[in-house]
Amino acid sequence: MSYELLIQHGSNIMYPPTVEGVTIEWERKGQPGKLTFEVVKTPGLSFQEGDPCRFSVDGTPVFYGFVFEKSRKGNNPNVIKCVVYDQLYYLKNKDTYVYTNKTASEVIKMVAEDFQLNVGELEDTGYKIASRVEDNQTLFDIIQNALDETIKATGQMYVLYDNVGKLTLKSLGNMKLNMLVDEDTAGDYDYKSSIATQTYDKIKLSYENKETGKREIYIAQDGSHINQWGVLQYYEKLDSKANAKAMADALLDLYNTKTRTLKLQDVLGDIRVRAGTLLVVMLGLGDINVSNYLMAEQVKHTFNDGQHLMELKMRGGTFVA
Repeated sequence: MSYELLIQHGSNIMYPPTVEGVTIEWERKGQPGKLTFEVVKTPGLSFQEGDPCRFSVDGTPVFYGFVFEKSRKGNNPNVIKCVVYDQLYYLKNKDTYVYTNKTASEVIKMVAEDFQLNVGELEDTGYKIASRVEDNQTLFDIIQNALDETIKATGQMYVLYDNVGKLTLKSLGNMKLNMLVDEDTAGDYDYKSSIATQTYDKIKLSYENKETGKREIYIAQDGSHINQWGVLQYYEKLDSKANAKAMADALLDLYNTKTRTLKLQDVLGDIRVRAGTLLVVMLGLGDINVSNYLMAEQVKHTFNDGQHLMELKMRGGTFVA
């Protein structure tokens, strides 16, 4: 396995060797991709914040971004630690948008054009959002709100990421990899089950009926789990009583279960795996056996001495991030 790091400063292109491990970190939403590495300062090496940087594995470009941070330590000042972010970093900017009759894909194109971001393949999300006012919001939130509206209307989830320098949007179904994580390919795991987070066995919704002056209450609950866990109540005030009983039942179906977290460690690396990727996980975790597709919510790739390993935080079913 071979690695290549390229840094461009003006017209000067440099290929500095890295000192130790190179890491790439991706999260499914709300954060830019992050590349971290260390290089030795040599007479011919000169670069600054804002310079573009590309990292390739076996000749395949994997990450493209811009130098945002450089740091050194006094006991070894010739070693420069660098942090590079992909162009999603610029989605941290805030702005105000008012738009009508746009799909989430069109919202991304609109934002990208305004902030001079490079766009690659954007799947057509199809659903037209009637209107939205986004006041003093980050571009991340503006785009995510459009994607959330699309999920509510169509049930389809989309993943936005930077594909080596180009904004890319894919539906979750197109993020599947024919890859298996099991006891042979994962070095270790960190698994936890809990009823302390996002678990509710009683749902209570209230609506203030202004016409009658009375408060209307809608309750859905699971008596067996209340006996086992005690009362874990979810409470919410409603602006409308339309479908209130169905909403209470749906919330009970969603939250009336244990939540689980699963972090896979020292997994054999694959450069195709990014946040949002669906992988087949087959592991015995003690109280349950997992044998189905789970989504990588967070991914950390580590490249060191010809070895490529991953840490994966998984999501899906009762597994939460």
